[in-house]
Amino acid sequence: METSMQSEKSAEENKVPEVKNKKKLFIIATILSALLIVSIIYFVNSANYENTDNAQLDADIIPIKPSVTGYIKIIHFKDNDQVKKGQLLITIDDTDLKTRVAQAEAALENSKSNLLSVQRNSNASNQNASASVQTSASVEQNINSAKARLTKSQEDFNRTENMYNAKAATKAQYDAAKADLEIYKAQYDGAVSQYKSASAQSQGVYSQAEAQKSQIALAEAMVKQREAELILAKIQMAHAFIEAPCDGIVTKRSVEEGQFITIAQPLCSIINNTNVWVTANFKETQITELQKGQEVKIVLDAFPDIKIKGKIGSFIGATGAKFSLLPPDNSTGNFVKIVQRIPVRIEITEFPKENASVLFPGLSAYVEVKIK
Repeated sequence: METSMQSEKSAEENKVPEVKNKKKLFIIATILSALLIVSIIYFVNSANYENTDNAQLDADIIPIKPSVTGYIKIIHFKDNDQVKKGQLLITIDDTDLKTRVAQAEAALENSKSNLLSVQRNSNASNQNASASVQTSASVEQNINSAKARLTKSQEDFNRTENMYNAKAATKAQYDAAKADLEIYKAQYDGAVSQYKSASAQSQGVYSQAEAQKSQIALAEAMVKQREAELILAKIQMAHAFIEAPCDGIVTKRSVEEGQFITIAQPLCSIINNTNVWVTANFKETQITELQKGQEVKIVLDAFPDIKIKGKIGSFIGATGAKFSLLPPDNSTGNFVKIVQRIPVRIEITEFPKENASVLFPGLSAYVEVKIK
């Protein structure tokens, strides 16, 4: 009886290791199967996606610089304030600028008055020229009349002289005819001299009228110049009020109230966080199947729970090394092949609006592009 019980106990003890071994084999098989499935899934996904962690958020960072010189009167913001497009940021003392506007307005009025005076003088010169022409024409008619009288007197004298030589006219008649001839000749010569004088005077008045016309063109040009100077002065006065060029965050303030600033001096910067994109640097071996418009999944290292989607917007057109300060020159002979990176701009198409305030330019990101 005891022998039978011992044999049963020994059989049961032999079965326990067999069961344990089967469990171990099952667990190992399950793990291997899972690893195989994961590997297959990873391989399939790898064939359908391209990814890189060499990516970061980007946005327009606009430096604010003045276009006029002067003293800062009021600063209307604090560092890192959220501002709207057109919001007043800095007021520059515009006392000097207002004076320039007043001077430009006075200069414009003076030039307009000068133009009016020149136009009046030109009109008077034109009228004088017309009168001089008429006088010259009248004198010319006097010449014709004097010439006709001289011709008739010459004929009368010739007849009287012939009659006097033939003893048919008296000496008194001859002397009278000769005197008349000399009078009419003198009248003709006087008319010719008067015509020459009138013609010269007419030419002078005409030249003066033409000169006045040139003065009108010069005065009109001066008016336009003064108008342009007034516009420029008003623009400069408007530039004393510096406004935000876009919605965003104003930061990096480098000036204080009362400080004298010069043209193009950096005052602050505005980050346009309403238009953010991702710049991803893919290896040159990864861009074979990348195309514009492909969907992209974006994960931020700082906020991995925020779901962001995008699409490929454009390729920069050259490797990043070509934009470095000292681009590599592979023609020197010391050539070591390095896989290059191609910057790709990824437009953000979908993200939670409540998380828009944390999309800081410069944050590292992981991107995954669906290529198939």
